Amino acid sequence: MATISPLRQRMIEDMTVRNLSQATQQSYIYAVARFSRHFNSSPDRLGAEEVRAYQLHLVATKHSWGHINQVTCALRFFYGVTLGQKEAIERIVFGREPEKLPAVLNAEEVVRFLEAVEGFRNRVALTTAYAAGLRVREVTCLKVDAIDSTRMLIHVEMGKGGKERYAMLSLRLLDILRAYWRQARPSLWLFPGQEPGSHVSTGALQDACRRARKQAGISKPVTAHTLRHSFVTHLLEAGVDIRVIQALLGHSDLSSTSRYAQVATNLIAGTPSPFDRLSCRVVPLE
Repeated sequence: MATISPLRQRMIEDMTVRNLSQATQQSYIYAVARFSRHFNSSPDRLGAEEVRAYQLHLVATKHSWGHINQVTCALRFFYGVTLGQKEAIERIVFGREPEKLPAVLNAEEVVRFLEAVEGFRNRVALTTAYAAGLRVREVTCLKVDAIDSTRMLIHVEMGKGGKERYAMLSLRLLDILRAYWRQARPSLWLFPGQEPGSHVSTGALQDACRRARKQAGISKPVTAHTLRHSFVTHLLEAGVDIRVIQALLGHSDLSSTSRYAQVATNLIAGTPSPFDRLSCRVVPLE
């Protein structure tokens, strides 16, 4: 087993004390390690100028702004918290990520996609992601006892940022989950992985998404998160109050939920323009 350097151990402890999720910890450690290898030097010997040069390198090599800003978060944590260089945080800046509307499947595409998913476990897991609006990580970490059929709720223990919440449990999904349980008989994890005692990985579900998209002949990009986008959009189009949707998604900020209104096409098309109330002659009488 490779030994962990004191510097890395210190960073891990700093993240643990602040209750950062395991996924966040792994991404931060990976980002700082890549930064260090790029300059072939220990990161504590590098500074803001090297960070700036590395950010320019990531831009030049066409990494996404999401990836660049995730690396920026990791480096700001490393320098600001682990090394205690508070002034470095101000010098390590974020890039402005271009706003893009999320890809959304319509109802017919959701059906085609889910029916094309290979493997009963994967199909039920991705169906759960859409039916309850869950993130892929939340689906993989669901336990059998998270399904509360009495109150018709799903207990999400491993939400973003370590937050717990309840998601909706539809009757149709409950029937599907009961049929799945009768066949698979999972014990701890609702969707177990290959190794004993493990849950299915996010990579396995994303791979299943890629294959299903191709099998279903869908031209749009489709990931597990696309199902969550589609869930929100379809609720908005059905007239569900945006604050209810905010609670279902576990968003702390309403603005995170509001962006989905931009892709709820029937809301856009069905909203009367204030121009319709004006008595305004634009076209001359014939």
